[in-house]
Amino acid sequence: MSQHIRTSIEHGVLTIRIDRPDKKNALDRAMYAALADALRAGEGDASVGAIVFLGVPGAFSSGNDIADFAAFAKGDASMAELEAFLHALAEAGKPLLAGVDGLAIGIGTTLLLHCDLAFATPRSVFRTPFVDLGLVPEAASSLLAPRLMGHKRTFQLLVMGEPLDAVTAREFGIVSHVVEDAEAGATEAARRLAAKPREAVRLSRQLLRAEPAEVVSRIELEARHFLERLHSGEAQAAFAAFMRKG
Repeated sequence: MSQHIRTSIEHGVLTIRIDRPDKKNALDRAMYAALADALRAGEGDASVGAIVFLGVPGAFSSGNDIADFAAFAKGDASMAELEAFLHALAEAGKPLLAGVDGLAIGIGTTLLLHCDLAFATPRSVFRTPFVDLGLVPEAASSLLAPRLMGHKRTFQLLVMGEPLDAVTAREFGIVSHVVEDAEAGATEAARRLAAKPREAVRLSRQLLRAEPAEVVSRIELEARHFLERLHSGEAQAAFAAFMRKG
């Protein structure tokens, strides 16, 4: 378990907190593994009725640790931990919520497409710079986003990579509420959900969502393209430029 992923259960709510403030909550392989384990543990715990993802003040997540991307590109590391987390998201049966404050970049945005409710503070910023890094969308965002917001808005987000403020993200459907305290809003909503009849919630959620098998299939398709792109000259040049800036 990564020290940067903290979990707690209270009032039927599993809170999964990303806690790596010095890196603006960038996710590395160990953190993805811990997120997958936490999510699956919550799914198997009868005391848990809802699951909430939180970050730290100013950063929900700044996306994938670029050092890991560089390692993937060189063939020095596997993407198994990332894929395990994405599969756990797709297969989750319990309500997923998020409280976002500040940066929500890359997976910090695409994770929200799997959430049933997402609360964001006015200062939050959403961006998916995959194409700028020579890559393609991930986390089944190429499937879920067009269904949620239509082709043009999805293209604006996933291909143009344009940043969205919290109000625009709400208009697009990425977040459900813009509030001053996103953590409190998400936690309160999760507690209300956890207090409802569990099986009725599960079945109702299932009826509203895409079939998990379809989402997993898209995750795997994206992953194949993503891995190919990681080895491309475009991606390696983009990573090298990013590391020089850093």
